[in-house]
Amino acid sequence: MRKLFYIAIEGPIGVGKTSLANLIAKELGARLVLEQFEENPFLPEFYKDPEHYSFQTQLFFLLQRYRQQQELRQVDMFQNLLVTDYLFVKDRLFASLNLNEKEMQLYDTVANLLEKNIIKPDLVIYLQADTDILMGNIVNRGREMELDISHEYIDALGQVYTEYFFRYQDTPLVIINTSNIDFVNNKSDLKEILDFIRKPVSGTKFFNPAVGLE
Repeated sequence: MRKLFYIAIEGPIGVGKTSLANLIAKELGARLVLEQFEENPFLPEFYKDPEHYSFQTQLFFLLQRYRQQQELRQVDMFQNLLVTDYLFVKDRLFASLNLNEKEMQLYDTVANLLEKNIIKPDLVIYLQADTDILMGNIVNRGREMELDISHEYIDALGQVYTEYFFRYQDTPLVIINTSNIDFVNNKSDLKEILDFIRKPVSGTKFFNPAVGLE
């Protein structure tokens, strides 16, 4: 296996980021770092009334993820592979969708200062899925705070992610459309993903369920 230090998994709500991060970490014996969304006291209110709770929600996430990212600098000498279920820029993507112009200007001022101290991953895995599938996954996992999420919001979020990763050049990138695969229950799908990340990646690679990763 090539020497990978830091794998980050990204994608919209309900796409399976945490599930894949758990599976990869288990298979590769990696240190696993997950975002702690349940610690955000504003999140349940945001889903009910986003206009009034967007800024508080985003600022809490920004500072929480910054603190967590700084902890990633503490290297475990016995565990040199790290897997996370988010990129630090995730919060900016959500903020661009949730905040008004004045709020975004203030948010950018803080975020620009913090982003200077963030470690870039060695590989990013971007998970995609159709909006209907994402909504189904959200309903099936049954988190009470997510029951008010609308189809329109998830669709808009998917577009934000698509636009961001269309221009993404910061690190090697793997794009996997999860609409027709099941890496949680189908071991062959998971094996294909694991086989791929063991190989050198440069630029952007796409997952094709018919022929594997190419």
